[in-house]
Amino acid sequence: MMALVASMAEIIGGINVRPADAGQARGNAVIIDSDSIGGVVTSSKGPEPGVWVIAETSDLPTKFIKIVMTDDQGRYVLPDLPKVSYKLFVRGYGLVDSERISAKPGQQLNLKAVVAPDGRAAAQVYPAEYWLSLVKIPAGDLSPTDVALAVKNCLQCHQLGDKATREVPDATMKLGTFKSSADLWNRRVRSGPAGEFMNGVFESLGAQSKMFADWTDRIAAGEYPTQAPPRPTGIERNVVVTMWDWGGPTSYMHDAAASDTRNPMVNANGLVFGPSQYDNELDWVDPIEGTTGRVNIPSSATPSGWTPTGEMFATSPFWDNEKIWLSAAQPRSSAVDQQGRAWIAAKIRGSEQPAFCKTGSTNKFARYFPMDKPSGKQVAFYDPKSKKVAAIDTCFSADHNQFAQDSGNSIFFGQSDVIGWISSSTYDKTHNDEAAQGWGPVVLNTKGDGKISKPWTEPDDPIDPTKDHRIHFPCYKIAVSPTDGSAWCSGIGPTSRKLVRLSLGSNPPETMIGEVYEPPETVNGVPLQSEGGVDVDSNGVVWQNWRGTDQVTSFDRRKCKVLNGPTATGLHCPEGWTIYRKQGPSMQGGTVLNANYLYLLDVDRHNVLGLGNDVPITFPVNSDALLALDPRTGKFISLHIPYPMGFLARSVNARIDDPKAGWKGRGLWSNYANFGIWHVEGGKGVKPKLVKFQLRPDPLAK
Repeated sequence: MMALVASMAEIIGGINVRPADAGQARGNAVIIDSDSIGGVVTSSKGPEPGVWVIAETSDLPTKFIKIVMTDDQGRYVLPDLPKVSYKLFVRGYGLVDSERISAKPGQQLNLKAVVAPDGRAAAQVYPAEYWLSLVKIPAGDLSPTDVALAVKNCLQCHQLGDKATREVPDATMKLGTFKSSADLWNRRVRSGPAGEFMNGVFESLGAQSKMFADWTDRIAAGEYPTQAPPRPTGIERNVVVTMWDWGGPTSYMHDAAASDTRNPMVNANGLVFGPSQYDNELDWVDPIEGTTGRVNIPSSATPSGWTPTGEMFATSPFWDNEKIWLSAAQPRSSAVDQQGRAWIAAKIRGSEQPAFCKTGSTNKFARYFPMDKPSGKQVAFYDPKSKKVAAIDTCFSADHNQFAQDSGNSIFFGQSDVIGWISSSTYDKTHNDEAAQGWGPVVLNTKGDGKISKPWTEPDDPIDPTKDHRIHFPCYKIAVSPTDGSAWCSGIGPTSRKLVRLSLGSNPPETMIGEVYEPPETVNGVPLQSEGGVDVDSNGVVWQNWRGTDQVTSFDRRKCKVLNGPTATGLHCPEGWTIYRKQGPSMQGGTVLNANYLYLLDVDRHNVLGLGNDVPITFPVNSDALLALDPRTGKFISLHIPYPMGFLARSVNARIDDPKAGWKGRGLWSNYANFGIWHVEGGKGVKPKLVKFQLRPDPLAK
């Protein structure tokens, strides 16, 4: 595995970086080759550094977009373009979009950028967080922090502050005639298949919800964010973004999986997979051929959506009463295994919990901790070689997952109060659902004797130092340590603060031992709560993002003075935590919380992107970017997608297609994971995108 680790010099070493060969300019000319387009971007102010050049085409089997940035002299090179015709234009902060110009690979093309005539025109391409920062939180029953956390709750599903939400689209006016903007907001949040959830968040704000009507009224009257985002600088200008359309105009593409997180050379140049939750399908893109396809996920479950029968909670201004989200399998959370197969969480059956899961079963896991309640989702995998889907019935509910570096090639899943796993190697040998899986609770070794004994105290019981203690915990995201095989859980919810560890031992479930940790409650006056993603780096250090309060943390268990015993109940290892806080625009009215939301987090263990080994990458909804944290400096690096506006990621997955090709053979894969993809720039009819991020050694490298 260590052979996969490369330094930045090794990545760059895959190409020749002498000035002429790296695409450096001689005078104003930019050196290109037959599959690139290059030139200089200037405006009435001269060369334009740090702006994006966007190439788009519909001449391939699916829509294709490539985006690069200009260097300090306004020069650009768009590399590795399939040989078709493109439309190119320039977008940047301080500009309005330029005219779209036709071009083909191998062409030198200088582009004319257009300086924005005023601040409001310039702000149209600002990320949604800048527009959301105009919200003024009024005084009321809830504190400014509680209001901000509730508003951030909306960002689980879509941006807030994009054009579709900060304005009242013509489509919204189909909903009726309203006496006031407040009445209109009361109706618009009820719209569509997720209206019940949106309305619940809105009503939780009480009278303070009127701030949204005030916000859109002020924007309609001409207000705009006067704080402009900075243009990307330094290494941020080296980013190359490539995108392919996949799915359909109502698809919710949950994530993208390109390779095995344990070995990024698996599935080199192969299909990239993404579950479409409300289409019963696993989608894929062939990035070499530029083709897409869909695989049906069989299920005997009753089709449903956010509402039981898929009907709109209230009429949608975009889709009227059409049942756009109605599926049986509802696939989510994809992962690629050592054989290149795509694993997903999916409903493969109804509520018929297998007998081996329940009380009275002879199954050793059921005897230890029976699972009598039906699991919500089970597991399926697709083999691209045989083109077949296999289903595995699980006692536990499956969702986010990660493969372990164990002899069983186990894939781990989390749910409330239980961690479960499937040994893919055992399943391949036996095709026996029961034999391949295991599960268990998290029980703290309160006695401190190094083993868990029954009877233990239950979560709502007081701690008894003579007994071990089971805990309640949420496990929305799970990660497995590559150093010791322990599973780590991070939860979800505005007040959740747990980091949970489970060691399986040599003979689970009897040898399983749990631990729980919590960070400091506040850091420099800012609360630390509402955890989200979790991943473990190659040294066993655990990384979490705190979606509500804008922090990324690392936790090094090796520093802990206490690991178990009666005092090991959460706040017992402050020495293990390091906290990094992301700065950004915040809403007005007494809160310091950012107007974005750090959704989840993954660690690039193998330096696939090129920023170093073990770089955590989080996904700030509302910022149109991925955010990488350099652990050496504590600084965040933004990887922007300026077009189409509305980028929202739920995962990144690293892959090495050619270890000898330098940056060109490597990439991070992600996707547009908006619930309402029709909110993305372009509106109704826009499709989700599969996204590839690459980092070249300079902005002109071919």
